[in-house]
Amino acid sequence: MIRSYLLLLFCVTLWGSNFVFGSILVQHFPPLFLADVRLLCTSTFLVAYAYAAKKFVKIGRKEWGLLLLLGLIGTLANQTAYFNGLLTTDATTASLILSLAPILTGALASLFLKEKFTGKMMIGSGLALIGTFFVVGTGVNFASSKGILLIMIAMITFSCSIIITRKLTETIQPFIATVYSTVAGTLFLTPAALLSVDFSTHIPHEVWVWSLLVATAVLMQGVCSIVWNQQLKIVGTGRAAIFLNLQPFVAMLVGFLLLGSTVTAVQMTGSLLIVAGVIVATMHWGKAGKNQSAVLEKKAESM
Repeated sequence: MIRSYLLLLFCVTLWGSNFVFGSILVQHFPPLFLADVRLLCTSTFLVAYAYAAKKFVKIGRKEWGLLLLLGLIGTLANQTAYFNGLLTTDATTASLILSLAPILTGALASLFLKEKFTGKMMIGSGLALIGTFFVVGTGVNFASSKGILLIMIAMITFSCSIIITRKLTETIQPFIATVYSTVAGTLFLTPAALLSVDFSTHIPHEVWVWSLLVATAVLMQGVCSIVWNQQLKIVGTGRAAIFLNLQPFVAMLVGFLLLGSTVTAVQMTGSLLIVAGVIVATMHWGKAGKNQSAVLEKKAESM
């Protein structure tokens, strides 16, 4: 069990760092191009792993429809909003906003999957929203407010993609759904990325920045997705969720160490409220607890 906890901590540390590395990369690459190259690397890794493990299965017309929808919402819209948002939003704020995903997913599940939105979820939602106000409601100018709006859109599309994934995994295994949806999303994103890039002026040539791009794609979106979902089966959803709530603090720490980002008392207060709200809303069992598991599985697919 200790080995599983260490592996979960490893994944959360990389995911929290991903916000910081994304902020670095988006200063060197056009946002859509960056998102597309990362997805190409991730897709290549996942397809190779699925082929080696003989995981591929045939899927029907209904599954293809859900995959196309997932590619549009969970990949094209989500990645476009995420990386454009990181241009003007610091890594800590982005991680805190995205930590609201479990709560929004619970609300959406109550509407579309007929799952119960409990009193604990309502209380947790209130705490998290107050915390969000502390984090994003002070000292926001026009440029940063646009970035915050984009990160919120990324959080919303992420939650929507979880609902679609829940429907998709009713008939196929979560891992192969991840592989197919990642490839489908890459196919959607690639034309938009190519049209948005001026190759004569915008593409860097430094080896370190390309190495960082490929490493973050393979490690954080590929390796961690496999490791996380394997350990999720061992330790359970509830225990894994506790580790996931450390992600904003990792983003704060790495941002401070690598970028010199300041952490204000207001931001710290807001982060504590958000994390407390997410814990209250998601740490429960029963039918509604499926929302938490869906968030954890989808988190592994998209980081």
